[in-house]
Amino acid sequence: MRVARSGTMTPEISDTYRPSAPATSHRSGWNKVPEITVYFWVIKVLCTTVGETAADLLNEKAGLGLTGVSLLMSVLLVAVLVVQFRTRAYRPGVYWLAVALISVVGTLISDNLTDNLGVPLEASTVAFAVALVVVFVVWYRSERTLSIHHVDTVRRESFYWLAVLFTFALGTAAGDLVAERMDLGYLVSVVLFALAIAAVAVAHFALGLNAVWSFWIAYVLTRPLGASAGDYLSQPTADGGLGLGTVVTSVLFLAVILGLVVFLTVTRRDVAERERLTPTAG
Repeated sequence: MRVARSGTMTPEISDTYRPSAPATSHRSGWNKVPEITVYFWVIKVLCTTVGETAADLLNEKAGLGLTGVSLLMSVLLVAVLVVQFRTRAYRPGVYWLAVALISVVGTLISDNLTDNLGVPLEASTVAFAVALVVVFVVWYRSERTLSIHHVDTVRRESFYWLAVLFTFALGTAAGDLVAERMDLGYLVSVVLFALAIAAVAVAHFALGLNAVWSFWIAYVLTRPLGASAGDYLSQPTADGGLGLGTVVTSVLFLAVILGLVVFLTVTRRDVAERERLTPTAG
């Protein structure tokens, strides 16, 4: 893992990349995901918070119900992913819209299993963890790399987004499991998951935890961190929140996400160096 120009941490290519046979899928020629900078983690947590509050908003106040919201968000996600796959390089607006929608859908998958099908959180947490490991195993066996610096073919991008979906579903189930079993409250949960992410960073830098696993473990943990933050802001004061409501919280976080995405689109601060040097279209 190396320190990026912005002072943040990103997995070193040499830690994760291994030469592989030429992929049979179409090669875009450009990495389709952003550099891992501080902007990446900030927007990711904000998208996670929006995923939690937006799902609650549409489910409870828009009258769509859990099933209706799930169908609507899934259709929107598929449409945005089609656009994402058709782009030739990383585009902040398209990419982060896909992350925001996949955050909602991942949350809803876990909620449907728990609320509609009665699957225990322990079982769904284990199931999503196993599914994520399977994706990583198949991804590596197919491509000989899990590098997020080389998401440059249709097949690799498919593995990437599938892994992202399962991290959100796993983070939702694990976060709900911790919240229900430990009953810590929203603010304490925020602190707990923040400390867990800090522990991952310490494990990497001090104990040599692999850069790939450091990244993905942190990626999973940011989901319950963002969800706990969203609940703390939106839930009534009687329930331990600040009482801002899901509408205000969702609009506030969406505004910040939009501002950051516009900033990154203009400055290209999170674009790989080789992409900065050569203009691309599409």
